[in-house]
Amino acid sequence: MTGNALRLTSTWRRSSRSGSGGPGGGNCVEVAFGEGFAAVRDSKSPDAGVLAVPAAQWRSFLSGLHSDRYEYGS
Repeated sequence: MTGNALRLTSTWRRSSRSGSGGPGGGNCVEVAFGEGFAAVRDSKSPDAGVLAVPAAQWRSFLSGLHSDRYEYGS
């Protein structure tokens, strides 16, 4: 591991809506938090890498999901 390791302040969490049934079932990401950032990873390949974004951008993304700003689920 490099010297750029993320210091998480929470454990990895998976959405309660992630399941193994239906088309695409089990395809999900996990999220954990550190000081000032959110980290996202593929739950099926947790060692493949992490996307870390500033906390403000993560909140903006979630706000957009809640307000249907994005098209998804087709």
